[in-house]
Amino acid sequence: MALFNQAPQRPSQTPSETEPRPERRNPGVWGWLLLALVLVLAFFFVRTLRWIGAEVERLGRQTEEMNRRLAEAEQRSHALAQQATQAAENAEAAAQQRDQAEAARAQSQNQARQAQQQAATAQQEAKQAEQKAEQYRQQREQELARLQQVLGQIAETRRTAMGLVMTLGSNSIRFDFDKSDIKPQYRETLSRIAGVLMTVRGYSIYVYGYTDDIGTQEYNLKLSERRAQAVRDYLVQAGLDPKIITTKGYGESDPRVPGDSPEARAKNRRVEIGLVDTTLHFEGPAN
Repeated sequence: MALFNQAPQRPSQTPSETEPRPERRNPGVWGWLLLALVLVLAFFFVRTLRWIGAEVERLGRQTEEMNRRLAEAEQRSHALAQQATQAAENAEAAAQQRDQAEAARAQSQNQARQAQQQAATAQQEAKQAEQKAEQYRQQREQELARLQQVLGQIAETRRTAMGLVMTLGSNSIRFDFDKSDIKPQYRETLSRIAGVLMTVRGYSIYVYGYTDDIGTQEYNLKLSERRAQAVRDYLVQAGLDPKIITTKGYGESDPRVPGDSPEARAKNRRVEIGLVDTTLHFEGPAN
């Protein structure tokens, strides 16, 4: 029992266990300091994150703005490039038009020079034509003067503005009343006239018949046509070209001698022969 009542013996302590232990610090102050530090760091971290986020957003907006500006710049550059291309094309077209205008101007100048040369040539030719026409007119005048002199020895012949007119009246050919036939004694006169007319060239011959005032106008008109036709037929038989001879009757119009005496009526029963240049139109009596 004694054994059980004995207190248990502690083990013997070593010298180190008997040395005093260091005093422990209060953990509450340091914890608060650490917590405050963590909070401060967290605050600055959050603030830094917000600043970074704001900067990222600002940079994003700047990037979008720069992209927008870049797109606009590209569009302007593209537009400017198109304008430059169009300007170059316009300049090329303008250069072509200028070259064409220069060529047209040179051609116009050449045509103007040619026109001036042609005008000068035409003037020279016109002058020469006028000279030739004047020479021709003088030749015609001389020929008409000669014909008037020659034909005047056969029958009464006078000058007109268009040529010559021979009057075959009672002094050269006498037509009986209401007759159109040519008597044998007057055929020699027509033969002499035909011989002269066959020597000329470039003239047309017009034969006009007339009557006196006895009878109706209709009858006298037909009678005058028969007298003109009779003279024309004799001239053709004598050798004149029928293509250059034209006949027409005027009846009792345009009497040679006014009055109703037998002598006046005998002179009005006549035929006239007009001789004109073929370039003229002789449609009426050459008075």
